[in-house]
Parts: sequence; C-alpha cells; structure tokens
Amino acid sequence: MLSCIAVDDEPLALRVIVGFAERHPALRLVRTFSNPSEAKTFLEQEPVDLLFLDVDMLEINGVDFARALSPRPLLVFTTAHKAYAVDGFDLDSVDYLLKPFDYSRFERAVDKALTRHASQEYRPFLTVYEEYQLVKIHLDEIECIESMQDYVRIHLLNGKSIMTLSTLKAIHDRLPKNMFIRIHRSYIVAASQITSFSHRKVQLPRFQLSVGESYYKDVLRFLKDSSTQ
Repeated sequence: MLSCIAVDDEPLALRVIVGFAERHPALRLVRTFSNPSEAKTFLEQEPVDLLFLDVDMLEINGVDFARALSPRPLLVFTTAHKAYAVDGFDLDSVDYLLKPFDYSRFERAVDKALTRHASQEYRPFLTVYEEYQLVKIHLDEIECIESMQDYVRIHLLNGKSIMTLSTLKAIHDRLPKNMFIRIHRSYIVAASQITSFSHRKVQLPRFQLSVGESYYKDVLRFLKDSSTQ
C-alpha cells in the first residue's frame, strides 16, 4: 500500500482525488492540502510514498514546489494545462493527469506508481537539453558539473561529458542536496565521488578541484554531517 497526500488549491479537485483514492485498495490517503506551505511542512515531518500535486496554484507553481522537496516522493501531477508535461518528465514524475480525469485514468497513474515503488532497480536521473535533444543522465553517473559561462559541462564517470545551456545555480537547484554540493562558483561535485579533502581541495576519481573561500565552511559541514549518517 502507498501512503499519499494531495495538494491542490481547488476544493473540488481535492474532493475528486479523495473519492478516487478511497476506491483504490492500494492507496492510503493521509492528508489533503489546499495550502502548499502547510503541505511542505507536513512532508518534512512525515514523508509519504506518493504526492498528487496540482501545477497551477496561486501561492506557488507545483513544479517549483516539487523541486524544493528533499526527499521527493513519487509525483503525479494534476493540471488543466498540457504545457507542463515536459517539466513533469524533467522531475521524473510517475504520471501527468490532465483535468478533468476519470477513475480509470487515475487508476493507471496509481498502477505506474506501484510499479515504480516496487522496483529495486530504479535510479534517479536528471534531464537536460544537448543540441536540441532531451538527454537523460542518471545521478550516480555524474562525477562533477562545471560552469562554462552560459553553459555547464556535466562530467560523467565514464569519461564522457554533456554540455547544456544553463547556469550552475539552475542545475544545482534541481539536484538532491544530500547527493551533490557546490564547492566553487564554477563547480558542483557528487558527494559519493569525493575520495579525500585536504588543503582546500577535493579529490575525485578524475579531478582534483579547489574549494572556493566562500564555500569552504559549507563543504566542511556537509562532509562532517555525511560521515555521521
């Protein structure tokens, strides 16, 4: 059984999800929220398996809300607008329900979530555009990410790299904060790939990178916290 919550600032939309969730034997709807801030506070204290999330809300865009969650539950977006489908894919959402949807469509989304939840081989990933193509990169393949003025270069453990039009901050905002850390204005590194840290330098499998002065304390704190987990 999947524990879940629903976030939508439209009461009618919430009632639809409540009714559908009650009909599905594999769902346990814990709470519903019309206020995204309250939902975020709840998730920080009581993580759930699945989140039904509206995209168009007055307080915050649902995509931005999802990006800020860590850890992030399985996502099913619910919206009246098709334009957000790419954002849903980028966030690795399970499904994208276009309002109004019926129970059979809702059921298919839940079945996808159950399959994802049961899979032991699931690997989180990032999607970026490279030469007008959407590229999927598993997070455990990344060694570090380098700023290149208007672009970033994502260095992979296999020696290859992917160049995409973006800022380093924009990429960092999309990465799990417990897996990646910014060490310099020009670099983000995968925490799992740091083999040593001394003399204000981090050693990775293929790179030795300097830690910026303004990032030093955060890097030191991150590594100390990680070592106690």
